[in-house]
Amino acid sequence: MLRSLLSSPLVRIQRNLRFSSNFVRYKDTFDRLNIKEHNHGVFNGKWAGTGPVLHSVSPVNNELIAEVTTATPKELDETIAEARKAQIVWREVPAPKRGQVLFDIRTRLHAHRHDLGTLVALEMGKILPEGVGEIQEYIDILDYSLGLSRSLNGQIIPSERPGHIMLETWNPLGLVGVISAFNFPVAVYGWNAAIAMVTGNSVIWKPAPTTPLASVAVQLIQQEVLEQHGLPTAICSLANGGADVGQTLAEDRRVDLLSFTGSTPVGRRVGTVVQERFGKSILELGGNNAIIVNEDADLDLALRSVVFAAVGTAGQRCTTTRRLFLHEKIHDQFMKSLVAAYKQVKIGDPLQSGVLCGPLHTKAAVDAYSKGVEDVKAQGGEVLYGGKVLTEGEYAKGNFVMPTITKVNSAMDVVKHEVFVPILHTMKFKDFDEVIAQHNSVSQGLSSSLFTRDAGAMFKWIGPAGSDCGIVNVNIPTNGAEIGGAFGGEKETGGGRESGSDSWKQYCRRGSCTINYSGQLPLAQGIVFA
Repeated sequence: MLRSLLSSPLVRIQRNLRFSSNFVRYKDTFDRLNIKEHNHGVFNGKWAGTGPVLHSVSPVNNELIAEVTTATPKELDETIAEARKAQIVWREVPAPKRGQVLFDIRTRLHAHRHDLGTLVALEMGKILPEGVGEIQEYIDILDYSLGLSRSLNGQIIPSERPGHIMLETWNPLGLVGVISAFNFPVAVYGWNAAIAMVTGNSVIWKPAPTTPLASVAVQLIQQEVLEQHGLPTAICSLANGGADVGQTLAEDRRVDLLSFTGSTPVGRRVGTVVQERFGKSILELGGNNAIIVNEDADLDLALRSVVFAAVGTAGQRCTTTRRLFLHEKIHDQFMKSLVAAYKQVKIGDPLQSGVLCGPLHTKAAVDAYSKGVEDVKAQGGEVLYGGKVLTEGEYAKGNFVMPTITKVNSAMDVVKHEVFVPILHTMKFKDFDEVIAQHNSVSQGLSSSLFTRDAGAMFKWIGPAGSDCGIVNVNIPTNGAEIGGAFGGEKETGGGRESGSDSWKQYCRRGSCTINYSGQLPLAQGIVFA
C-alpha cells in the first residue's frame, strides 16, 4: 500500500531527448551550480545512480529542464551503510566544531543564494522572492545551529541519596532520513539536516521526485564543505527516487529517525511502518489553516495578511490559509476589499518581476483545483472570485489557475478537507467562542491566526480554550514561520516539530544518569536490601 501511495513519475532514460529552452535560458545559473543536462541523483561519498531517470519539468510550460538518475536498491543499501559509517566519525567531532562546519555550509549557500532561489522558482514554480527566501531559511537554521552547538545541554537533577548526582545526557540517534516535499524542496530538508547534524547525526535525503535538481545543487555545496574539512562526505547523503526509496527508508532499522513531509494519508502509512519497527518519526502533514478576523481588527493589516497567506506559493504551502472567518460586522466591507485585492494579483512566470502567483506544480494539481471548485458548487457554496483554469496566451502550456474566493459554511465537507491549491473558503461569524469551535472542528491542526486588538481575545486564543493548532498566531498570517520556533502541528498534521525551540531533542537519545561517588550503596525510596 505504501508503495502505491508514494508513487512517483519515474521513466526510463531517453538518450536522444531534446532539451527545451528552459535549460538553455538559465544555463549560466546551472553552470554556477554545476547542474548538467544529465545528473547523478545518488551521493554516499561518491556520486552514483543507475536507476530510472527523473525528468525535472518546469510548471510554467511543462517542458523538460534536466534529468536526474535515481538509486537502485543496491545503491540505496550502500548509501545507508555509508551514511551510518560516516556518522561514527561525525559524532566524535565536538559540537562547537560541528557548528563551525555547518556555518561554512551556510556561507557557501549564501554565496549561491540567488542562483539556488532561481532554480527553486524554475523547478517548483514559486515566485523568485519566495525561492530566494526558501534558501534563506536553510541559511537561517544553519546560523541557529552554530549557536545551538554551544548550548546543547541537559540538566543536573537533585538526588535523594547522599553522595549521588543525577544528570541528563543527549546523544545523537545515528542516521536521520528526510523525505521532503515538492513545495519547499530545500527548506524542509534544511530544517531537519541542520539540527540533525549539529546534534551529531548523519543524514540521508530523499527529495520529492518532481524537484530533484534542487537536491543535487545543495548536495554539491555540502560535499565541497565536508571535503574541505577532511570529513566523510557521506555525513550528508542523497538518494533520489520514488516509492521504493521511500518505502525502504521507512522500513530499514538502520534509519533511526525518519522525517516525512507530505499528505496525511501517506504520512499515516509512513508513521505506521516506522512504528512497527519501533523507529522514531517526525510527521509534517496536512494543514487546512484558518484566519479569524474579529470586529475590532486592523482591517488593512488583516487584508494584506490574508492575501499573502492564501495566494503566496499559489496556495501550495503547508501553512497556506484555506479558511477565513469574518465577524459579521466587518464581513461585507472586508469581502469587498478582498475581491478587489485578488483582482490586482499578477499571475504568470514566477521568474518575471511583479508576478505574485506562479503556476501550480503539476497538472494533477490543476485537476484537483478544478474538482475543488466544482465541489464547492455541488455542496451549495458560491464562487465569488476566480474558479477558472487559465489556458490562453502565456498560460497555454503551463499549470496556471486563478486564486479563488468562495462563500461557504463551516458544516460543508469542502471546509473539512484540504485541497493543496489557492482556494480560500470564507465564512461569517457572530460569537467568538462559536468561531473558535468552528475553527477547531477540522481534523488538521497546523497553523492558525487571529486578528484583533482585544487583549482578552488574544490570550483566550493562545490559551487552553483557544486554537488547537501547533502554530497559534495573533495579527500575522498563518504562513511565513520563523526558524526560532518549533514548526509543526497537532491532530492529523502529525504532531512532529522541526526547526527551533527544543526541537533538537527529537534528534537525540536522552540518558538519565546517576553517578554514585559515595562509596556506599543507599537505595532509592529508602529500600533496605540486606
